[in-house]
Amino acid sequence: MIDAAGVADLIERAARDGGTSERAAGEKAYLKSDLDHLGAGMPALRRIVKDFAAEHRDISHAELTALVTELWSRPIHECRMAAILLLEEHRRLLGERDLALVESMIRGSLTWAYVDSLAGDIAGSLVVLHPHAVARLDRWSTDPNFWVRRSALLAMMAPLKQGAGFERFGRYADAMLDEKEFFIRKAIGWVLRETSKRRPDEVVRWLLPRANRASGVTLREAVKYLDAADRDSILRAARHG
Repeated sequence: MIDAAGVADLIERAARDGGTSERAAGEKAYLKSDLDHLGAGMPALRRIVKDFAAEHRDISHAELTALVTELWSRPIHECRMAAILLLEEHRRLLGERDLALVESMIRGSLTWAYVDSLAGDIAGSLVVLHPHAVARLDRWSTDPNFWVRRSALLAMMAPLKQGAGFERFGRYADAMLDEKEFFIRKAIGWVLRETSKRRPDEVVRWLLPRANRASGVTLREAVKYLDAADRDSILRAARHG
């Protein structure tokens, strides 16, 4: 059994050794973060996590979640990013019940820098592997916390890429389309944009009658990869709807 606190200390120390004060200050300002920043970049963090994974190929689910929980509890940006990277690296160990851990991390994130990976990469992968897990996303989609609502949207991106029906995402997005929160508006547009790469007709059918309700942020993202005729039809409907 690995010592979660001891391993977290080693990861924190490695991040501290690989960081610079200039990067720490810049990143803290960019993210408007209340956390401590050590100034280690993502390539360095990925290398630290991959080295750990290579040395602990037999890590158990209990050991993984204990380490993730320990790292996440530390008010240090790099420790929290390492926790997320560990979940990404060991997705094969995760099950439907781990969405509860992911949700708790989302609620404590307060920034897209953590939420987008937790929702789009980890929660999305879990929903693909465990389709019944979408029931939790239904709850997320109406949560008072807008980061949780954003996560419901982003977690649908991976299932949609795998051919999941559009109806569930459409229902979430329709209920949030009139929201003023930038991160909700951006997420709706982002998922529509990515879905349009493979399923443009479904995006057009959903968006065209709602174009006059969609924000400029949503529309700019959503129409980016549509053909010119569809893009013009949607933007015209937005102006004159």
